[in-house]
Amino acid sequence: MKTFSEAFQGEKYRKDVPTVSAVFRDGAMLEMVCQPSERRTGFVLWRDGAWSSQQSVSVDPLYQLVPYSYHNNLVKNQVVLFPSEPEEYESTEALLAEIQAFIHRHVDVSPLFEKLASYYVLFTWVYDGFNELPYLRVRGDTGTGKTRFLLTIGSLCYKPIFASGASTVSPIFRMLDAFRGTLIIDESDFRFSDEKAEIVKILNNGNVKGFPVLRSEQSSKGEFNPCAYRVFGPKIAATRGFFDDRALESRFLSEEMGQSRLRDEVPINLPGTHKEEALHLRNKLLLFRFRNFKKQSPSESLVDRSIEPRLNQIFVPLLSIVADPKVQEEFRGVIRQYHRELMNERGQGTEAQVLEVIQSLLAAPETTQLSINDITSRFTDLYASEYDRKITHRWIGHVLRKRLGLKTERTRDGYVIAPAELAKLPRLYEKYGLQEATSAAAQSLAA
Repeated sequence: MKTFSEAFQGEKYRKDVPTVSAVFRDGAMLEMVCQPSERRTGFVLWRDGAWSSQQSVSVDPLYQLVPYSYHNNLVKNQVVLFPSEPEEYESTEALLAEIQAFIHRHVDVSPLFEKLASYYVLFTWVYDGFNELPYLRVRGDTGTGKTRFLLTIGSLCYKPIFASGASTVSPIFRMLDAFRGTLIIDESDFRFSDEKAEIVKILNNGNVKGFPVLRSEQSSKGEFNPCAYRVFGPKIAATRGFFDDRALESRFLSEEMGQSRLRDEVPINLPGTHKEEALHLRNKLLLFRFRNFKKQSPSESLVDRSIEPRLNQIFVPLLSIVADPKVQEEFRGVIRQYHRELMNERGQGTEAQVLEVIQSLLAAPETTQLSINDITSRFTDLYASEYDRKITHRWIGHVLRKRLGLKTERTRDGYVIAPAELAKLPRLYEKYGLQEATSAAAQSLAA
């Protein structure tokens, strides 16, 4: 009598599982390819340093992986782009030069950002070997070349998902979960506040592995069940302004568009060769992925201790694929500038102003305790004209406890900052870009 597995060995019992890519335990890799001229899709299987074409791949007696059909709407309408087959390239440096030349011919951005974008394209093809990643963005008004940038850079990235045509945000979650590619998105296509809030949710969760977005889905029986959608992956965005969330802003490598006159050699309309050139580059990048996946990893030597830990966490993975020390230092300069801008922005906020008041009080020898009354009085004298609201003890106490994390305690003279909390001040000064001021009063209170 046949076993269960033997009984279902036949092809007619095997279930097809539509797949775009897979990494197997033995190191083999599978990637979907598409030949639009022949109206068909297939697989390329990379194993033991060589590739072969496949129409399906069996993973066990009951299941086999198959590519999405060419007639799938997302594939046929080129909402998601794929290579057609692996193509040989001379070297990684030569491939980078080809990518940068392609960008230079079609887009007008600064030379440094052009180089950054080229490395970002390369990074998207191995991004899933990392746990964190940054995003790429252009910012500017209508007519500054944002859409051209998205089309040009996006067409070279790993499984680019052109989501700008989506009428709602809902399909974007599903496309990201299914294709695990690079999201290409124009913020201006989503006009309503709730849609933008959903986009922000994707961006907030999508730069670190293991943070899916939960959405309620209705089952065939009418029951609502939470469903997790994986949104981790590279993202290239175009926006008109800044995001309100500082943490989200810090995830982007950004370029301001429209700051200079368009270069004469940049075509007003994309040439007919644009798509064909992009396809050949995607083919070369597919072979780059096969040869380099998981070969790079974040190195401690790339961490810059002078900048925010979060900036290091996000940008070190991109630095790790840069072999040229000169280019690494150029990119570090960009990240340091981001750090300075972040510090300057924090330094203009309420939290920084409260810390400056604390510094001034600690500088006075007669200070015996940091009372909320004294902090509120000094804050009112210095900054009340900048606020429409009334400066109260309750509000200053809220800023201290909830936004600065400084605990207060009640005394006979009112609430004061607990002496043990003074040890936190040096780190807070650093975080908000303030010079640390030491004084006898501070040391006395801490003791």
